Amino acid sequence: MTYLQAVVIALIQGVTELFPVSSLGHSVLVPAWIGGSWQTLVTQSSQQSSESSFYLAYIVALHCATALALMWFFRADWIRIIRGFFRSLPASVRASLQHRRLRLAVADKDQRLAWMIIFATIPVGLTGVALEHTFRTLFAKPAAAAVLLFTNGLILLGAEALRRSAVRRKRAGAATAAGRPAQVSAPAGAPAATAAGPPWEISGPGSPGTPSYGYPANPGHRGDSDVAALGQPPSHRKPAGGRGAADVDAAEQSDARIARLSYAAGTLIGATQILALLAGISRSGITMAGGLWRGLDHEDAARFAFLLATPVILAAGVLKVPSLFGAAGAHIHGQVVLGVVVCGIAAYLSVRFLVRWFQTRTLTPFAIYCLAFGALSMIRFL
Repeated sequence: MTYLQAVVIALIQGVTELFPVSSLGHSVLVPAWIGGSWQTLVTQSSQQSSESSFYLAYIVALHCATALALMWFFRADWIRIIRGFFRSLPASVRASLQHRRLRLAVADKDQRLAWMIIFATIPVGLTGVALEHTFRTLFAKPAAAAVLLFTNGLILLGAEALRRSAVRRKRAGAATAAGRPAQVSAPAGAPAATAAGPPWEISGPGSPGTPSYGYPANPGHRGDSDVAALGQPPSHRKPAGGRGAADVDAAEQSDARIARLSYAAGTLIGATQILALLAGISRSGITMAGGLWRGLDHEDAARFAFLLATPVILAAGVLKVPSLFGAAGAHIHGQVVLGVVVCGIAAYLSVRFLVRWFQTRTLTPFAIYCLAFGALSMIRFL
């Protein structure tokens, strides 16, 4: 692998891992399109033994760089969520031992989001350990990646169609409710009450109540009441990860809305990442599609996708790191160092851009790109 190849692949990985266009698909298709010595990289990506593939060893290093960039950007959020987990864990253990069955003591949004991320990560973690090798050897080929990238575009378009349909139904319902006489028990236009948590979740001490977990009643609201519920005014929040105080505050409001999902919905969204083991299906794209399907808006779906991706990408990289110190990584140490730096910077700038993009925009441009590139690649490789 030359240094030019290392830089190009690092840029592709850093951008496409977070953009909803499939990094694995691009790591197969781009070298195949260029051809020549780059074609060797495609052959390497589908080798039976990952321990002897220098290209796979290099991709492992880039995964670690991407995960570290995500952790750095969201570091304030991860600190808050991890603290929430360790606040909840002792009480949950005591409650589980007392009742002799699983019981989660959840008192705030950070605690509930921590457990939700854990549950949502389990399906893809188990599937990745069991079937990653099979998926890679069967589907990490240009023709298969082209078809799957085209499919990824269809999935993104489908998610947007579902979201638009849901918005239309919500507006129609609001218009219908606005025309009815007000009722004492259910004021017109009031949001539906949040369903109570599962029977194995108990409200922790000081919790405002199980049904709403102390979150804003309206998951789409972004007003001052949300800020007050977070317990600290925006002016007192410190910038983190290159984000201003307003962005950090908006992130906490987003977490409050995400945490109102049921555990089943969160786990189902996380399980969609299994499809990203196929070269051509985007991890962030399929997770965002799942979030939109379960009622999140684009901003919250993107944030949940990035939070879910971080432990998965990091674990995938760490598990394969030993290959970098074996025969596969023997002659690419310089390329690895350069690639990690380039990929980390590209990933950081990508997530910073995408967080702002999805505050006001949709998946449609990425869907069109996937359809176009996938179709051209199918013509070229099928």
